Amino acid sequence: MTDNNENPTPESEVPAEVEAAAHEEHTEGQAHAGATEQMEPSLEDFKPMMPGNINPEVLQNIVVTLSIEVGKAEIKIKDLMRLTQGSVVELDRIAGEPLDLLVNNSVVAQGEVVLVNDRYGVRLTRVVPSSERLKLI
Repeated sequence: MTDNNENPTPESEVPAEVEAAAHEEHTEGQAHAGATEQMEPSLEDFKPMMPGNINPEVLQNIVVTLSIEVGKAEIKIKDLMRLTQGSVVELDRIAGEPLDLLVNNSVVAQGEVVLVNDRYGVRLTRVVPSSERLKLI
């Protein structure tokens, strides 16, 4: 025995007004999506909605590359190809001079090598001010 009050309208029967409205929204959405696909993004599309309100959680989850630079050397390829085990490459730094701490290849601090539980570390001796970093960009 079935009760007609449980499901008065079968799933296949949708009122004409609802079906027409759904079809209209679907076709409008397609037209709008097609229009935006053809247009190139403008500078306005990349501006923050509320300037100055940057979500700190987003910033804290950005991955950066941290590296330590002991020194640099420029050599010719023929000299590079002659290097073997035990060869010494002279760097441009004087012994005892601070190392550079780089974040995404930009110097942000300087420091000295330390040992921490049988691993190398760097004790920061100077943090480069942001105004100085901006000059290097």
